[in-house]
Amino acid sequence: MNKAGHQFYVLKIDCPDAKGLVHQISGIFYHHGLNMVENEEFVDIENGHFYMRSEFEGHMDPVKVVEDLRQSLPEKANIELSEKHKKDVVLLVTKEYHCLGDLLVRHFFKDLQANILAVISNHHDLGDFVHKFNIPFHFISADKLERSEHEQVVNDTITKYNPEFLVLAKYMRILTPDFIHRYKNRIVNIHHSFLPAFVGAKPYVQAHARGVKMIGATAHFVNENLDEGPIIVQEVTQVDHQMDARQLAKSGRDIEKIVLARALKLVFDDRVFVSDNKTIIL
Repeated sequence: MNKAGHQFYVLKIDCPDAKGLVHQISGIFYHHGLNMVENEEFVDIENGHFYMRSEFEGHMDPVKVVEDLRQSLPEKANIELSEKHKKDVVLLVTKEYHCLGDLLVRHFFKDLQANILAVISNHHDLGDFVHKFNIPFHFISADKLERSEHEQVVNDTITKYNPEFLVLAKYMRILTPDFIHRYKNRIVNIHHSFLPAFVGAKPYVQAHARGVKMIGATAHFVNENLDEGPIIVQEVTQVDHQMDARQLAKSGRDIEKIVLARALKLVFDDRVFVSDNKTIIL
């Protein structure tokens, strides 16, 4: 909210492309006395599809604005209108601390457009660390439980917080399709970019053995295909033969936390559209 008491909103639209869409949308803003402060659009010419993200301020009836937009836009238009706000999130972790630590520090200093409601882990190792930030920590062991049984307990805990997004900050468990479907396009994961070349355990040992010249990280939404969901952010850094597996892993951890933070900023700022298995970022 600004000094005049106006609310700030974000509008995301994607629909079949047509002439005059920007003019029609901006006209509706004007009709409702709204001030556009940021706007970006993109046309996927190959598929004839239009994407637009706008930030604006003012007083309005959101229901009426959406009704007017639907009457003006092509059929099957996707319209998301929301007041700008910090997103409620739950983090899932295992034993690695680097991504978790980075997000907790950003959250503590209000440098994360989100409220971290809780941290859930299948190991107890990070509990004391999380408690230093006065955030609830839930240890949910997977021992002697089928995957679906463990996920049910995890989901029961998640449901209590009703988050808008889940963040897998190095959560080293494969999620079932049922769990993923429950949070479609709302689970963000981070992993090293060696996949599929270096799958399985100790990817940095494998990378060192192959003499790789660059390492990287990928942040993506989770779907039913392991590590094949829509990509949000990717980054790489150069390495050389003088670095051993331990040094590669350290560089990998550094780039993973940076890539995850960049991806979450885009997601939490409502800048990411998911189209089939890719993203459009405005």
